Amino acid sequence: MIRLNDIEKLKGFRKVVTHRMEHFSRVVADSRQVQKGDIFVAVRGTRADGHKYISQVMDKGAEGVVCEYLPEGLEIPVTTIMVENSGEFLGWLAALSFGNPSAQMKVIGITGTNGKTTIATSLFNLFKAKEFTAGLISTTGIYVGNHSFSTVLTTPDALTLQKHLSLMQVNGVSHVFMEVSSHAAEQYRIAGITFAGGIFTNLSQDHLDYHKDMNAYLYAKKRFFDMIPSDGFVLINLDDRHAGVMVQNTSAKVKTYALKKIADFRPTVIEKQLDGTLVRFENKEIWIPFPGDFSVYNMTAVYAVAVMLGLNHEEIWKEISRLPQVPGRFEIIRSEKGPFAVVDYAHTPDALVNVLKTLHQVKSDKTKIFTVVGAGGNRDHSKRPRMARFAFDLSDQLILTSDNPRDEDPDDIIRDMLQGLEKNEQHNVICITDRAEAIKTGLRLADPGDIVLVAGKGHEAYQEINGVKHHFDDREFVRNYFADFKK
Repeated sequence: MIRLNDIEKLKGFRKVVTHRMEHFSRVVADSRQVQKGDIFVAVRGTRADGHKYISQVMDKGAEGVVCEYLPEGLEIPVTTIMVENSGEFLGWLAALSFGNPSAQMKVIGITGTNGKTTIATSLFNLFKAKEFTAGLISTTGIYVGNHSFSTVLTTPDALTLQKHLSLMQVNGVSHVFMEVSSHAAEQYRIAGITFAGGIFTNLSQDHLDYHKDMNAYLYAKKRFFDMIPSDGFVLINLDDRHAGVMVQNTSAKVKTYALKKIADFRPTVIEKQLDGTLVRFENKEIWIPFPGDFSVYNMTAVYAVAVMLGLNHEEIWKEISRLPQVPGRFEIIRSEKGPFAVVDYAHTPDALVNVLKTLHQVKSDKTKIFTVVGAGGNRDHSKRPRMARFAFDLSDQLILTSDNPRDEDPDDIIRDMLQGLEKNEQHNVICITDRAEAIKTGLRLADPGDIVLVAGKGHEAYQEINGVKHHFDDREFVRNYFADFKK
């Protein structure tokens, strides 16, 4: 039960304007799910305004309504609570309804354009290896110890978040590692969560279909660090030029990591191999089981957070050196006689460049790189030509294909990508709309020892076409192809 007296103490509460029901059974933000006794929060979303459904939820038996304004001419014979921002208030109310579970655990948020999933998952695996009961909220799913739940969003809605945080708390979870997307910060999904710490990885072009410009994208990320309390910490990648802006208004303790600048945590890369990277840190040589500078950044962040959470320095590096592969993040799939494939989630220009540059650093002079990549539909159009440009420049053969076209014609997306190339360069690109055929073509063209990069979808086991998700897993397809090739 949720008491009105407690609701009145929440941040953003203004006043009760009609009636006074002292108790409510549940908090609901979806009008279709309202039942008798619920309190409904009318949120102004990107597609619909919950205020339009207030009369419907009253007919269903809602006994309370939270809103920013009263719809004109509507009489509301239930408890009506006026708030400053119903989206933000939903987060606080959701936390209250589940007993504020985050305050009883160490919740660490990770935000940035690239690296969120790898850092969050690696921290989760590291703490599990050290026999902590850990939780993970990630693009790849929600994990409570050894139990998993699927999720559609990188950072779920406020009610789903609090529900799973409550489940974690009940099951004895001590540390939670969660990705914080720019959408989640902008839409206040993380309001009501008590964060013990936050990590900023980097910032490059992404989600401009939603945020409109890079400045809006930056400040959506910054909002997360503004909410971390003074007894928490913020860890920033000092090599990213946006790092200083992120912590301008934070009251938390700030720590830094970098490869190029002097920072609190700064390793030196000694040797790069396809299977990992040898670094020197605090006069010790450390093996990181992932290739590329971007992996060194990620694992340095993992190390720094583990230190700040009280783990033993020596033990942390031991665990990092044997961390498992993060699904769909530079995931290497080998064949006995043919080429080998690298499946990666890279779906931004910067991420694609990082992966391709890493492949160049570890390949032999004779090794050719075949890149199979597309771009998502109903998303930022401006990054499409840039992705094609970078992929063309850093590959021996570029194959453009479909990603998740969603409601767009995949051929139109490919044409957008081709605009990043000169006319004479376009003739050297293979365009195959069918993703399976495109991957197969790359694997067929590659000689033994060559590398086929399959980029864009990583861990995703589906392809979204016209609102329908069809089963398709890049990793599964490549493994099946290699198995048939072996026969």
